[in-house]
Amino acid sequence: MFAFIAAIFFLLITPGPGVLSTAGVSAAFGAAPAYRYVAGLFIGTNLVALAVVTGVAGLMTANPLIRTILLYASVIYLVYLAARIALAGSKIAFIEKQTAPGLRSGIALQAINPKAYVVNTTLFTSFPFTQLTPAMEVLWKFVLINAVWVPIHLLWLAAGISLKKMSLPHHVQRRINILMGASLLAVVLLAIVFKPQ
Repeated sequence: MFAFIAAIFFLLITPGPGVLSTAGVSAAFGAAPAYRYVAGLFIGTNLVALAVVTGVAGLMTANPLIRTILLYASVIYLVYLAARIALAGSKIAFIEKQTAPGLRSGIALQAINPKAYVVNTTLFTSFPFTQLTPAMEVLWKFVLINAVWVPIHLLWLAAGISLKKMSLPHHVQRRINILMGASLLAVVLLAIVFKPQ
């Protein structure tokens, strides 16, 4: 079980769309929208896990056309989210600060987040708990995954809020927002470059 918890930690702590966007949303928009956004990510990641456990995700990704559509949908959404973060609070932004990503945005991101599917598939199909029935194993894995998922995302959220609370000069905060948006774009580029054939 220790190996399973370590795997959860390392799979979740590494920068992906969920944690990067959590830090970006909290740095750009503040605490309240960020908590709503993380709640959406939480719901979304558990829906993805449920899709993995029930086999729905496997059926969807077995079809190369559906897999390609999901990849490009995630790329488009991540570029959009990166722009919202990068341009938050900017007078020249085409997206106003008042439209912070919220609960639905978090759910939508996880629904098309390739990392969410990979992480959940890895965790639910590996590390068997031989002493438990299959149903109890799945239940315990849900509990343990969420027990690690929540604090990790709250740490990334706190990091972003700390940046927001520093009351940095506008040009510095803008650079941070751009850096957060660029980090998400880097994830997008990696997803395209290393797209499964």
